[in-house]
Amino acid sequence: MAKAIEQPVPGITVGHALLARSAGSPQPISRIVHDGDTINIAADGNFGVRLLGVDAPEVSFELPRSSDFPDWPKSFVKISHPAWTQFLADPFAPGLEPLPLRSALHSYLLGKLDATTAANHAAHGGPPTRALMDMITSDIAEQGLTPETFKLRLAFAHEILDRYGRLLCYVNRDQREKPRPAPYNERLLAHGHVMPYFIWPNVDPFVRQENRVAQAVPEPGSARQLAERGALGQARESVRQAREAGRGLWNPADPLRLHAFELRFLAGRRAPDRYVLDLSDSSRELLHPQSYHRVPNPEDRLFVNAEHAPLWAEKGWSVPPP
Repeated sequence: MAKAIEQPVPGITVGHALLARSAGSPQPISRIVHDGDTINIAADGNFGVRLLGVDAPEVSFELPRSSDFPDWPKSFVKISHPAWTQFLADPFAPGLEPLPLRSALHSYLLGKLDATTAANHAAHGGPPTRALMDMITSDIAEQGLTPETFKLRLAFAHEILDRYGRLLCYVNRDQREKPRPAPYNERLLAHGHVMPYFIWPNVDPFVRQENRVAQAVPEPGSARQLAERGALGQARESVRQAREAGRGLWNPADPLRLHAFELRFLAGRRAPDRYVLDLSDSSRELLHPQSYHRVPNPEDRLFVNAEHAPLWAEKGWSVPPP
């Protein structure tokens, strides 16, 4: 499927558009040009959407390239593939590109990795996919609509696009009447289908956004207050309830062992680079990116991109060197 926004090569994001439409027909140039620096357009292709605040187990991903493993597929491959079993049993094997990790994180990951890790991840990847499809299908039926007439409502936070050109938002069915159902993001968390993955400053799309990202940096020591507010507070409570009930990924008989972001950085051979704020603590520090595991509950981790860390330091937070 053609994408309206894509990355033809890593680091380069481009978009594809048409002249603005009305009832499917292009509008006259005199209507689409508002003034000398503003035009109205329509997307030429589909948008990718990344649900904010959640991280589902990977269904497929790229394996690392290595001449020592020539039989490994060179593109996206399902996590159920035997190559993933081999890789996740020992992602630090000789022949793979070195992945420099701190000893504490290395030891933490070793406790999750063996010949069954890939099968565990693959088994947990199917239910979230089916759950989201079922939620959308159910919403279409409840509203008496069809796939052709069904509409979605997107709520954005600070950042609109991720590094892959996907829209970053909370997603729900488009409904004017109240009460509305919770966004798909929260529904998935509440049923334990996904792990929380909160990345600042995209923590609450339902508040007025500051003009500058720097203005959104919280006061040092205010993590607990931040953690209880708005969409972030609701999402954290949903996760806590799902974990205590043993739902989905939290099933005590077979919980998800390796989180999706861990699988990605192991396969990508890139050490974690997002700092971490412990939302359960009142300290005035950000944790080093490789210390995220020191915060035991995933809903208590608020990740901060490396490029934003200096803004936190300027506000008075203690930020360790990379």
